[in-house]
Amino acid sequence: MEFDLSWILLGLPVAFVLGWLASRFDLRQLRDENRRAPKAYFKGLNFLLNEQQDQAIDAFIEAVQNDPDTTELHFALGNLFRRRGEYNRAVRVHEHLLSRGDLSRADRDRAQHALALDFLKAGLLDRAEDALRRLEGTPFEAQARVALLAIYERSRDWPQAMAITQKMQEAHQGDFSARQAHFLCEQALAKSAQGDTDGAEALLRQAVQTAPQAARARIELARLKQRAGKSQEALDFLLELAEVAPLWLPLAVPLMIELSLATGKATEVRALLRQRYDVMPSLDLLEGIVSLENALGNSATSREWYVRHLEHESSLVAAAKWLHDEKLEHEQFHPQVQRSLDQAAKPLTRYRCAACGFEARQHFWQCPGCQTWDSYPARRVEEL
Repeated sequence: MEFDLSWILLGLPVAFVLGWLASRFDLRQLRDENRRAPKAYFKGLNFLLNEQQDQAIDAFIEAVQNDPDTTELHFALGNLFRRRGEYNRAVRVHEHLLSRGDLSRADRDRAQHALALDFLKAGLLDRAEDALRRLEGTPFEAQARVALLAIYERSRDWPQAMAITQKMQEAHQGDFSARQAHFLCEQALAKSAQGDTDGAEALLRQAVQTAPQAARARIELARLKQRAGKSQEALDFLLELAEVAPLWLPLAVPLMIELSLATGKATEVRALLRQRYDVMPSLDLLEGIVSLENALGNSATSREWYVRHLEHESSLVAAAKWLHDEKLEHEQFHPQVQRSLDQAAKPLTRYRCAACGFEARQHFWQCPGCQTWDSYPARRVEEL
């Protein structure tokens, strides 16, 4: 049977036409899909700019369904869920990204970081810690360490906090020596509460070596020695404090007065407080000087220090203390007047966090409000 070439000549145009029609159909379908995806994307972006997050999420979900491989849409959707507090949905989005085998290394690290933030915002600290540790050696390593440090401080895991700050310091992320001294002090207080005085002292001495200018370790060492009946050693630590960190001396004044009376060094300590007061007037230094003047038998002239303070500083606190022992023309009204002044002056004797403004009656080394270290100055609200 002979092969007829005419069939080939007839079939080629037919095949060409069919191929052309198929390609046009595919291009049209692809074009329609691509047109739908950007439209949904821009619609979601518009909702987002108008702070209509519910509508934005619906638009982004539509865009993701049209193009499941679009990683940027997944990231945008996950971030929106996190901002709305829908942490479970944010976790599912980022875990879906991590499960994809075609994800690039950069996007995988980014998704891992986003997942860690989801757990962190949800308060799932153990899962957040695990997710953050997986970011070692990635571009998000520095951010992960900062977040890990916050977790360890929040959970009061001071050894882990110490370890992570050492890594951060070695990576030149900052100087964490002052914070490390606080971690050692926290561990020392725990050992002291358990009766391990030697262990507490060793940690406090390590804190002094770690941050020589830090005040807390010397104050805690003085308290430790005082409880052990070693008043002179305790006083020596506070005298060192006056030399290396004089700005923090007001915090140690009550303890210093007790120790000076116990060791017979009241005159020397009074001279030191007067010297520091001349350099930096302070309500706590003023109160310490007045207390020692009274203890040394100079009660007649001790109140004059309040007047001296008022000559340089307008102070309702000092005025109220001076008025306490003053004789008025209408003495029968003195208690009511004094009570009103004391009530008005009480808020002025608080400490205020320089970072968030949180006020407290006592001084904190770490602010209970914003968790910032050393944010409370050693000065009262009235002196700020």
